[in-house]
Amino acid sequence: MTSRAFITGLAGAKLLAEERAFLREAAPWGLILFARNVETPEQVRALVADARDALGWDAPVLIDQEGGRVQRLRPPHWPDYPPGEAFGALYRTNPEAGLSAVRLNSRLIASDLHALGIDVDCLPVADLRLPEGHGIIGNRAYGETPEQVSALARAAAEGLLEGGVLPVVKHIPGHGRAPVDSHERLPEVKASREELERTDFAAFRPLNDLPLAMTAHVVYAAIDPSAPCTTSKVVMDEIVRGFIGFSGLVMSDDLSMGALSGTVATRAVASLAAGCDMLLHCNGKMEEMTPIAAEAPALAGRAGERAAEALLARRPPAPFDIEAGRRDLAALAGAPA
Repeated sequence: MTSRAFITGLAGAKLLAEERAFLREAAPWGLILFARNVETPEQVRALVADARDALGWDAPVLIDQEGGRVQRLRPPHWPDYPPGEAFGALYRTNPEAGLSAVRLNSRLIASDLHALGIDVDCLPVADLRLPEGHGIIGNRAYGETPEQVSALARAAAEGLLEGGVLPVVKHIPGHGRAPVDSHERLPEVKASREELERTDFAAFRPLNDLPLAMTAHVVYAAIDPSAPCTTSKVVMDEIVRGFIGFSGLVMSDDLSMGALSGTVATRAVASLAAGCDMLLHCNGKMEEMTPIAAEAPALAGRAGERAAEALLARRPPAPFDIEAGRRDLAALAGAPA
């Protein structure tokens, strides 16, 4: 069966009978897990295996495992990882140590994920940390300048890929200036196009060859005052595919977020019309998953090609000593300038 152009969440720690039937019939391209889906390593492995069995193939399984505030796998079964700003601070005093540390940190995260069957991490965050921005990005960012952020984001992506996990760069073309939390309401950024291209958007340009990206539910008034990137063909064409030159698969951010208006079905239609290759729906509510599935087309054409190209980037993990990696990361964190 051909997959359809959406990624879905699940309700809890075990696959429900109605979810199994939904996965078989609706054929989403992938799944995304959240804290509600996580109890123990054995339980997560079983959930991933059950869901893939229902789908009938080795479908991609996503998670947000950044470190800091945003990590779905936590102690006692998994380590706490530092937020992006920790690597930014190290980079400012010792760039080489900062890059080595963030790459190694991602390699360790990839080891955790790969052991569970999870093969896509919604990392790196390439948003800038800017004073006018809402704290929803905050210490998740690697820094304030596009040069620093893109360098660290590239190294983080490389660490994931070395560990057999695909990176998803977010939130393209930049959430750092957004004055409100897009989980709750729609942010509008009023900076000029020139300023955005010099800063926020510039951070994503060196990352334009990564396999996957996630949109920002943000209005850039100087480019399209009527719609956020996710549902704006202008922003998608002129900025994401144009100025940034992103060549991989672009997925929407979660369609259930408060930034978007209309029903989940109309949000799905608008996102596809704008140029998103893939719809993302995260809350696991069947009453929302079903109408999104109804609007998601079969994954074909250029979107299908991008999805296939992304999956080709999945590689078996390179040999890696996890305990030595943790020791090396601790040493790098204390590296002198």
